[in-house]
Amino acid sequence: MKLENKVALVTGAGRGIGRAIAVKLASEGAHVVINDLDPAPLEETAQAVRALKREAVTVAGDITKKEFPDAFVGAALEKFRRLDIIVNNAGFTWDNVIQKMGDEQWDTILNVHLTAPFRILRAASAYIREAAKSEAAPTHRKVVNVSSTSGVFGNAGQSNYSSAKAGIIGLTKAMAKEWGRYRVNVNCVAFGLIETRLTQPLRGAGAHIDVSGKQIDVGVQAGALEAMKQMIPLGRGGTPEEAAGSVALLCYPESDYISGQCITVAGGLF
Repeated sequence: MKLENKVALVTGAGRGIGRAIAVKLASEGAHVVINDLDPAPLEETAQAVRALKREAVTVAGDITKKEFPDAFVGAALEKFRRLDIIVNNAGFTWDNVIQKMGDEQWDTILNVHLTAPFRILRAASAYIREAAKSEAAPTHRKVVNVSSTSGVFGNAGQSNYSSAKAGIIGLTKAMAKEWGRYRVNVNCVAFGLIETRLTQPLRGAGAHIDVSGKQIDVGVQAGALEAMKQMIPLGRGGTPEEAAGSVALLCYPESDYISGQCITVAGGLF
């Protein structure tokens, strides 16, 4: 129970990696404030957390809305009067080659993966500063931002996603320097192929997600997916639980002297 009674914010926690992160942190003793676009899967995550005898507060909604960050941070402070961990995980892909990519496609992905995390950290900043100044015993807090190998290496057809995920690495490094004096460790993980509904093989019309009334197809061409797996030294994609484990590592007390780092979590691919 390395995170006994810590309070964690986790975005995109209704399914996949986000759900695994919320459950992993709860299994280590944390209470969680969780978000997703869809209330039903979000509540399923909350039930999984409560089954571990930890508390879960749900805040369904679009993280790109300007009012969301204050409501999200406020939910943690209203319920628990503290905030220890922030995991900016929510996201999806909306791919196209640059000559076919419209401004909406570009702006949507930048807003989800970079602007929203920035706003959540900004909303938490007043509490972070005041807590650090008022605590008698030094306490480390943790921020873990989720990037991607697309942000580290780039990826064809993902100029929007690659740019956003590269940007979150820059935000991570800047905030590590800005918040170091408040004893906040700010790191990020760059995931490679993690097997979720967003990386499932395309079948027929394919799966989709609903974002602000727009249906966005998700999935990967089967041939491209197999080619990706062959490039991974471990020979397979990762599981959501393995992805969550890497996030938890950066939330443990053992990481108190690690900050400003981007750890590639991709089965040896680099």
